[in-house]
Amino acid sequence: MSVSVDEPYTVELGPGVYAYVQPDGGWCLSNAGIVTGGGRTLLVDTAATERRARWLREAVAAVGAPAPATIVNTHHHGDHTYGNCLFPEATVVGHDNSRAEQLDAGHQLHLIWPQTDFGDIRITAPGLTYSDSLTLHVGDTEVKVFHPGVAHTTGDSVVWLPRERVVFTGDLVFSGGTPFVPFGSVSGSLRALELLRELGAETVVPGHGPITDGSAYDDMERYLRYVGRLAEDGRAKGLTPLEAARQADLGEFAEWRESERLVANLHRAYADLEGLPGGSPLNLLTLVGDMTAMNGGVMVACHA
Repeated sequence: MSVSVDEPYTVELGPGVYAYVQPDGGWCLSNAGIVTGGGRTLLVDTAATERRARWLREAVAAVGAPAPATIVNTHHHGDHTYGNCLFPEATVVGHDNSRAEQLDAGHQLHLIWPQTDFGDIRITAPGLTYSDSLTLHVGDTEVKVFHPGVAHTTGDSVVWLPRERVVFTGDLVFSGGTPFVPFGSVSGSLRALELLRELGAETVVPGHGPITDGSAYDDMERYLRYVGRLAEDGRAKGLTPLEAARQADLGEFAEWRESERLVANLHRAYADLEGLPGGSPLNLLTLVGDMTAMNGGVMVACHA
């Protein structure tokens, strides 16, 4: 199942730096970045489907940039990485854990949304990995890539352009949509937000949703602390994550897209409280089943 959304668009953030935004930012509609200069191009993430990855390739050409020589994946999820295979000339860069997670996940999105036409997707994991940080240069643009610790996943990468004061956060930040942390850690996500604040970015390109600024960190923090309080209260009352989610008053977060993610986030928050390591595997079928229950018994729609 898919839904109709607006067309993707490209925004110039500085000389040779662009955000590629895919409205409405819902399930499987992630953002990307284009950095170009000195006859080279770097992409930040790709897309969920062959069709959308081809659109991204066209967007690169439309800004006058050569085909990408480098792709940095902010994490392993297929909506950010499936399109890697449409850029065979590029070296894919990611965190050590991101490579392992991508290979382990395989065509996971196909299993969750079997009716979606993902096209001819060949899993193309990072061929160049790092553990803590690395610096890339695209012409005279410095691109710093660093691992914030376990947060959205165990293999997240932040892409920071110091001169331009632009940061590509991947799914450490959602703009107008509900955060999603069952593959990572609630407490780790809060720590990652502190690291992002320290950068002092003027422009924040989130993993999903419109371009924003540092105020998005405050929104994310309030939500994650809300999830933490719900989890503590729910466990104390002997409630399952689904029971706790059904009883919750979303308040200021009720208008955010994908509110059904609350129950998946509670599963991770419960695991955190139980002392399980961040990123320890949760049952995907349980997560999807509980989100479906929160969505009125209807499977959440893939927007790609």
